[in-house]
Amino acid sequence: MMNATRRQAIKNASIIGLMLSAGLITQAQADEWNKAAFAAKSMEDVFKSLGSGLPEKSDRIKLNASDIAENGAVVPVGIETDLNAQKIAILVEKNPSTLAAQFDFPAGAMPFVTTRVKLGQTSNVHALVQSDGKWFIATKEIKVTLGGCGG
Repeated sequence: MMNATRRQAIKNASIIGLMLSAGLITQAQADEWNKAAFAAKSMEDVFKSLGSGLPEKSDRIKLNASDIAENGAVVPVGIETDLNAQKIAILVEKNPSTLAAQFDFPAGAMPFVTTRVKLGQTSNVHALVQSDGKWFIATKEIKVTLGGCGG
């Protein structure tokens, strides 16, 4: 039986391989993947790996997600901002790996993402945005319920 770490490594390698073969990312982009940030186990470790220091809270970041998730395996999350974003990251505080996703934006791109993340339990979800060399953050608690009956 494979352990969870090995399974995750195989899954990540498969996804990157498919993206490379489909031309969605180049080899240079794959080499730039920040393994340390995705392996981080705490908010502070993610901040350090991304070089963000302590981010400033911002009301210019809108984190769109339900207050309650009936299925923690597929929780829809959207982030948009009017900041001049170069990067947007999604952090799930109580997950084994805190950094759930990171998106890079070229100049002129609309800073908006929507995806699904996995929450193992009720947790704060954070939208981290890099804009003009500074980092900003918005936070929302999402309650994970079993069958929609509790938190």
